[in-house]
Amino acid sequence: MASVVKAEEIDTEFLPLIYDVIRSIEKDVHDSTQKIKDSHDTYQKVMELKSKFQTCKEQIQKLNAIDCSKEEQIRRLDALRKQLKMKRELLLKYHNMCHFDAPK
Repeated sequence: MASVVKAEEIDTEFLPLIYDVIRSIEKDVHDSTQKIKDSHDTYQKVMELKSKFQTCKEQIQKLNAIDCSKEEQIRRLDALRKQLKMKRELLLKYHNMCHFDAPK
């Protein structure tokens, strides 16, 4: 089974790469050799962005319960909330019980 990834661990910082791609496309260069170099740089940045999208997609597939439907996830969440409520009530109940002194 694939290792489980937490949502916080997924790197979703795409904006800097997208900005770099747009900025490299918008360059106005008149020199043909510079245009070729810039075109290659733009291609590299697009490929880097594509790779980052693919990595993010693979990590998302490793998220816990990603294979469950929305309804199943809601049922699981409700069950966990009920368990939490019950455990809190039990803790409160035992916390408020009388404490007996142990004989010395």
